[in-house]
Amino acid sequence: MPDMKAYARGLFGAAFVACAACLPAQAAWEPTKAVTFVIPAGTGGGADQMARFLQGIVTKHNLMKQPIVVINKSGGAGAEGFLEVKNSARDPHKIIITLSNLFTTPLGTGTPFNWKDLTPVAMLALDQFVLWVPADAPYKTAKEYIEAIKAGPDRSFKMGGTGSKQEDQIITVALERKTDGKKFTYVPYQGGGTVAVQLVGKHVNSSVNNPIEAVQQWKAGALRPLCIFDAKRSTYTTKVTSDMAWSDIPTCTEAGLPVEYQMLRGIFMPGGVTQEQVAFYVDLFKRVMATDDWKTFMESGAFNQTFMTGPEFTKWLEAAEKTHYDLMKEAQFLASGK
Repeated sequence: MPDMKAYARGLFGAAFVACAACLPAQAAWEPTKAVTFVIPAGTGGGADQMARFLQGIVTKHNLMKQPIVVINKSGGAGAEGFLEVKNSARDPHKIIITLSNLFTTPLGTGTPFNWKDLTPVAMLALDQFVLWVPADAPYKTAKEYIEAIKAGPDRSFKMGGTGSKQEDQIITVALERKTDGKKFTYVPYQGGGTVAVQLVGKHVNSSVNNPIEAVQQWKAGALRPLCIFDAKRSTYTTKVTSDMAWSDIPTCTEAGLPVEYQMLRGIFMPGGVTQEQVAFYVDLFKRVMATDDWKTFMESGAFNQTFMTGPEFTKWLEAAEKTHYDLMKEAQFLASGK
């Protein structure tokens, strides 16, 4: 006679396996409350515009169940925003958009923060820089502008930029290598939107704003781009104004100013989050980037569409940190002890 207890255990085990197979797979992690999206910069600038555009795409296409709440925390050259996220370890409901102040703020201010305190999620794009002047300025090219600076009194030309010891001022110092010892008077503002307004009002003579921060003033005929700080011209050939596309703007190297600089537009989370939580946001932003809205946004701002995640992104960040350290050391912008 068969062992009835063993037979019963076999039946129970088979039933358990069959039942388990019927259970739905455990859902991947997703936010259970509103996600706070921190901008470590002022309103109207490139980071602010991108973050709010991302929020709009997610909402428009219903890409996540919970809302995204955008907040600006620009104090201390963005230190306020970075420290908030640093101090929110293991909180998957907080993300931050980054720009070059990810490196320049701790290096230039001594703020107790490093990008390694956060969790890299993804590089969404690289942002360009353009040398802008008022549309009615007497110089039509970057070379003419630099010659005017050489011919004028020292510090008589004002360069408007976002923050102090940040990317705009780093580029300004690099330009001064080509002005025969003449210096700019650098005028810092809280955000790129304000910089564009001040340039239109001729409170400064030039700026090195990102394309998206000055494109509306260019379209309106109030500003003129002289050169782009990249090794090659933009690939965007659709006309922005009646006679110019982004691709029509010469590189600064073409004008005899071999200065190149591009800025990170990336997403980070607090430290201590799980890979499953990171994966949710990687997938979210991949879906954002697949929309026509995103593609239009990229062209309107002449972005370099470079996307990275994982070890590739981390390696890029390590190299970028060293580059910024070297640039800031040369410009004597490093905080004491750096």
